[in-house]
Parts: sequence; structure tokens; C-alpha cells
Amino acid sequence: MFDFRLKVFYVVAKRLNFTKAAAELYISQPAVSKHIQELETYYATKLFHRNGSRIRLTKTGAHLLKNTEKLMELHRRIDIEMAAHENNSKGTLKIGASTTVAQYYLPKYIASFRQKYPDIQVSMVSNNTEAIENMLTENQIDLGIVEGQSKRQNIKYNPITKDEIVLCTRTSNQLIRKPLISIEELKNLPLILRESGSGSLDVIASILSQHGVNISGLKKEIELQSTESIKSYLLHSDSFAFLSIHSIFKELRDNELRIIDIKGLEFERSFFGIVNQGDMHKLQELFLDHISALP
Repeated sequence: MFDFRLKVFYVVAKRLNFTKAAAELYISQPAVSKHIQELETYYATKLFHRNGSRIRLTKTGAHLLKNTEKLMELHRRIDIEMAAHENNSKGTLKIGASTTVAQYYLPKYIASFRQKYPDIQVSMVSNNTEAIENMLTENQIDLGIVEGQSKRQNIKYNPITKDEIVLCTRTSNQLIRKPLISIEELKNLPLILRESGSGSLDVIASILSQHGVNISGLKKEIELQSTESIKSYLLHSDSFAFLSIHSIFKELRDNELRIIDIKGLEFERSFFGIVNQGDMHKLQELFLDHISALP
């Protein structure tokens, strides 16, 4: 149902070449030119600057391209959802999620997805990022939602949202009272760290290494395998830990934990939806679209 003229415009705008666009669309070059001329007549404006065989978008053309991309994405979602409703959206979706994602991010999306598609059965398992990736490649789950820096060649990574990891401690900790410390001061703090294979640990290690700091050189007090156990330990000690901002909203609100910034350091990462390369099916795409469509 998507206007074919806009599809032609989109391909020409991306390729900036009428001949390549014609080949990609399986139509003749004169047909491509005709569709573009019809759009320019309809909108009463030029969409491309032409200089011999070379073309480039006009300001109006760039604006149309931006909106065409939005329209194409909307039509794609409509097609997926209509197909899902037509097929009664039945089936089973096995999701694997890394620890932080499973505890603090994903449950509300699974709940709203089940309300929208009650005939789709959803199950979720939780582990660290490395374990979830292994489960995906071994076909134990259909879809993974993970954090971290890992990029395996046989897995497709679809960015979903941004997350921030922050250094925090209990509010009453007297070791550090100021809100900003240096990287050198960080090296002397007693730290609670996640286990090897944790996506959070991978992000922290990667960013620290960019600033000449090896994570093995930090002062590790203890290693714990879950965010909840780390938070509980923090509330009963004068130690420090790196945690997702998603995981400490309640503790910050209740003034139980406080954040300490590190000069020159920001620990940002993405949450990714992961599937095996070439293995995206309807239910996987439906769930990922559901997440991306909600705040």
C-alpha cells in the first residue's frame, strides 16, 4: 500500500544515481525519472539538484527523505502487526535477558506485550550477557536482550535503548563525601565488581582501558553475581560499585544511595535485542517492534 513513487524517491535519494535505483527497483530509468517528476509536480518543488549525470538532494528533498523514512518504518510496523492479527498471533517466544535487563527493564514490556497479544506465550530466562549469547547460538532461546560490548559475527545486534552505568555508594559512607573524584582516587576505593562474562563489567573495563586503567588494577573488595546482592552489600558497607542507573531509581529516591561522578569518565552503553544471523521470524520482530514503540 506504500506509495511506489515515494519508494522510488527513497531509493534514488539513498543511491543518488538514477541508473542504480532503476536496477534495484527492477524498472527502467525513464520510469524512475517519471516517478520523480510526478512527485516534484505534486509538491511543486525540486527534490534534486541535477548536474549532468550527478544529482544531490535539495533542502526540500532532504526533508522529504526524512519523512519518507518515518513513513516506511510505520508501514513496516503496520504490515507486521496486521499479519500478526490475521494469523491470530499464536505461538511461543522464549526470551533470554542479561541480569540488569531482566530485573529492571524488560518485565514491563513483556507485560504490555502479553496484554496486546494474549495468545502468544512468553517465557524468560536470566543470566549474564555471555551466557545469553551462548543460549541463543545453541537455539535454547529465540531472542536475547542484553547489555555489553560483545559483538559475535554469527549474532545480529539491534540497539534498543541507552543505559548509563554510575559509581555509587551508600549515603552515609564517609570515605568520600564529595560528588566528583579523579580516576586516581577511583583506584583506591574498595569496589564490588561483577563476575567475568557480565556485560556491565565488559563496558566498565573497556572504558577504563581507554583511559589507561586496567580493571585488574582496581581495589576489588568482593565479586558478586547480581545487582540486588550488590545493592544489599552496598547498604551495609563503605564500599563502592558500578550499577545501571535503571537499577537504583528507588534507592536514589529514598536517599539510600548516592552517585559519585568520575572526572573525564562516562559509562554509557546500549541494550541490544539479539537474534541469530538470518533467523529473524515474525514473533521476534513483533516483540522488538513492541519495545521500540514504547517509552
